[in-house]
Amino acid sequence: MIDRLPSPHLFRDRVDAGAHLAERLDPYRGRKALVLGIPRGGVPVAAEVARHLEAELDIVVARKLGAPDQPELALGAVTANGGRFLNEELCQQLEISDAYLTAVTAEQQAEARQREGRLRGSRAAPRVKDRIVIIVDDGLATGATMRAAVRSVRKRQPARLVVAIPVGSRDACAALRAEADEVVCLHEPEPFWAVGLHYERFEPTEDAEVLRIVREARARRRGPTTPARPGTPARS
Repeated sequence: MIDRLPSPHLFRDRVDAGAHLAERLDPYRGRKALVLGIPRGGVPVAAEVARHLEAELDIVVARKLGAPDQPELALGAVTANGGRFLNEELCQQLEISDAYLTAVTAEQQAEARQREGRLRGSRAAPRVKDRIVIIVDDGLATGATMRAAVRSVRKRQPARLVVAIPVGSRDACAALRAEADEVVCLHEPEPFWAVGLHYERFEPTEDAEVLRIVREARARRRGPTTPARPGTPARS
């Protein structure tokens, strides 16, 4: 087990959370799994999981669908390739029109595509079909973003779809168990207020940090480059 520091928080930071989450996911080690982190905060957690499982690391980008005049209130979420989750009950309570949902979905899907393009660059999207896929975030509050990500990945026919989070609300975890093949959540505290309250350090993760983490993970999987012997011409 990983030594813990005395603290009222569950985790020191996202890397610590990823290390603990990886322990629970150990049965998937060495099985050529694909670990998808949800940018931004989910990627440092996912990177630690992928490192422990000897798995490929990539990203799945999702964007929140904000309510009219209340952009922080999530009506649902959408991914770059069109996976969408809507909180139907909330939409009915707020009398959200179909026209608004169509417009905000298109807007946020375009934003998701742009961010995915920035973060993936020229790299092709990883193969999902017939693979074990583990989607990771740093926590679940409403679960809207994760549910959109699950629906997006499910369309690509993975052999097994696992949701893995260090901490989440019971309601969100229960809802996801109806959509994923497995949900691994280390802690489901009640009442649940906010993901960041369970971390000692919960600074924002910037796009540059996501890029660095993904590049380092890819380099680690390629392994060290063998230096040329003296007198051996370099390959062009």
